[in-house]
This record gives sequence, structure tokens and C-alpha cells, in this order.
Amino acid sequence: MIFYHHGAAIQPSVTRVGRAFVARASILEQDGQATSLGDLGLFASKDGAYRFAIRCAFAFVDGETLPLPPFKITHQ
Repeated sequence: MIFYHHGAAIQPSVTRVGRAFVARASILEQDGQATSLGDLGLFASKDGAYRFAIRCAFAFVDGETLPLPPFKITHQ
């Protein structure tokens, strides 16, 4: 699904990785510039990941700091 926020088209997406879900978002601004926010965080539910991707994209379009994911996994 595509959302519009202040003229920018936002396409959130979720990818399953094992038992977790990764939030991602792509943004197409009015001037034609496309931006991918990449992997935004890891979530236990698909719905949580999707909602977080939308929040991050809205923050990006508004020029605000992106919210932090609920936790980060570090590889050792």
C-alpha cells in the first residue's frame, strides 16, 4: 500500500527473517527524488514492523529524527 504525506509517496514494506520481521520504507518525493530507508528494525510481529516503517517514513519526510527501533541485535 502507498501512503501520501506532505506530497511524498511512501511505500512501507516488511520482510520475514526467521521468526522476526524487518521494517523497511521507500519514499518518492514530489521533486522525483527516491530514497530507501533500508532496514529500520527487527520486530516480533508483521503489524508492528509495518507501523514502524510508516512512522519512520513520516519522520523522514518531515525532516525529523527517525524513531529508534525497540531493540537492536548485535552480531558478535
